[in-house]
Amino acid sequence: MELKTKIDARNGEQDLVITREFDLPLELLFKAYVEPEIVEQWMGTRVLKLESKKHGSYQFETTDPKGNKHGFNGVIHEFIPERKITRTFEMENTPFGIQLEFYEFEKLTDDTSKLIMHVIYESAALRDQVMQLPFAKGINMAHNRMEEILKQLK
Repeated sequence: MELKTKIDARNGEQDLVITREFDLPLELLFKAYVEPEIVEQWMGTRVLKLESKKHGSYQFETTDPKGNKHGFNGVIHEFIPERKITRTFEMENTPFGIQLEFYEFEKLTDDTSKLIMHVIYESAALRDQVMQLPFAKGINMAHNRMEEILKQLK
């Protein structure tokens, strides 16, 4: 099965670029990242806090199959509705450190849109550790779930 979400991770670099085209209007795609109820559905996580604004912050919590809780959080540095979100991302109690994420939302047609995520890690070694996880498959599955959920809201 071809992954619709594409990841460009060049050897020796500490960043990656994730792109995905969606059969969704731009407005709906953007809502998937800023409305807690929608975030919870497609990410399969609890939203403890989501301040979708410049200088806002967020805090999410997920539970693994063994019942262990895992948190992740960050600060929103730039927020331009339906265009861009710049934020930090940190998974608590992991060796991955804090990453910087740039989300750009682009209208392709009235019914299609594109998401470009540029993620910068503290080092190339940390980025490579993340890439050894089932990262590509996981983000593709999450994006597929997001698209399915949002199509119901159209």
